[in-house]
Amino acid sequence: MTAITLYMAPGTCARVPVIALEEAGVEFETQLIRFMKGQHKSPDYKKINPKGKIPALVIEGESLTENVAIITYLNQRFPETGLMPQAEDALASARQLADLCFCSATLHPIVTRIRIPQFFASEDAAKSVWEKGCEAMQEYFSMIDDHLSEKPWWYGESWSAMDAYLFWIYWRVEGADFPVNDYKNFSAHRTRMEQRPAVQRALAREAEAMAQLEAEGLVFTPKPV
Repeated sequence: MTAITLYMAPGTCARVPVIALEEAGVEFETQLIRFMKGQHKSPDYKKINPKGKIPALVIEGESLTENVAIITYLNQRFPETGLMPQAEDALASARQLADLCFCSATLHPIVTRIRIPQFFASEDAAKSVWEKGCEAMQEYFSMIDDHLSEKPWWYGESWSAMDAYLFWIYWRVEGADFPVNDYKNFSAHRTRMEQRPAVQRALAREAEAMAQLEAEGLVFTPKPV
């Protein structure tokens, strides 16, 4: 049996590999990292991820970080699970990486500025950061909405881990007053995602982790802008 552990925290982009692992149907366990206790910067955790961030995937004692790398590895390790479409050639494979990088390198930084603008500016200037983040995100949400106008999933009729990443992005900015309802196709995609059993199992894992943080008084709640 392959020993798989994913280090995560509820609400973070660790949701993406949690969904991927649930969709793959492989056995794994999650380990909760408590940000409010500084656990992500602890010496023990930095042995797993020296960058002090989550998620981190450990398989048979070997650790791997960054969602693009984690998804790519899981797809190669468990090819029968169809986490990403089968690439016909090197260019198709590179385009899939570009799609995942679009989520991690383009959208994710904007998400952070919308969700927690206080991390990037003084309290007085946080609203301006939020506004600029929303302005930047509108272009990309429109692009995604257009892309999903005639197909249920990013790659057509078949679900992929790319859909998991988009689902997290949508949810994350929805909770920060970004006008997600203006994007009907993307909103419908979110609904389809919530109906998938694997997604429901992933969200149940998050809910359990959140309940643990609440019980310990360690829930981080950003101030409203």
